[in-house]
Amino acid sequence: MEAYRAKEIADSPDMIIVSYFGVPVFIEHVNLGAGTARIHPLDRPDEEQTVPVDVLAEEFNDEFDTPFM
Repeated sequence: MEAYRAKEIADSPDMIIVSYFGVPVFIEHVNLGAGTARIHPLDRPDEEQTVPVDVLAEEFNDEFDTPFM
């Protein structure tokens, strides 16, 4: 993920699903200069860590991403 997209997600009032090696996470803060993000698993907010933003992946819900038939 690009650092600017990670910042958009962190600043968004919407819940956008992001994963860190397959684990759904919440982005607390993005450091654009360092290219890092402070994250925590959705179910463990006390387990914060700082990671490179390029290992984060935006997840998409197939239910809403498919056209109506």
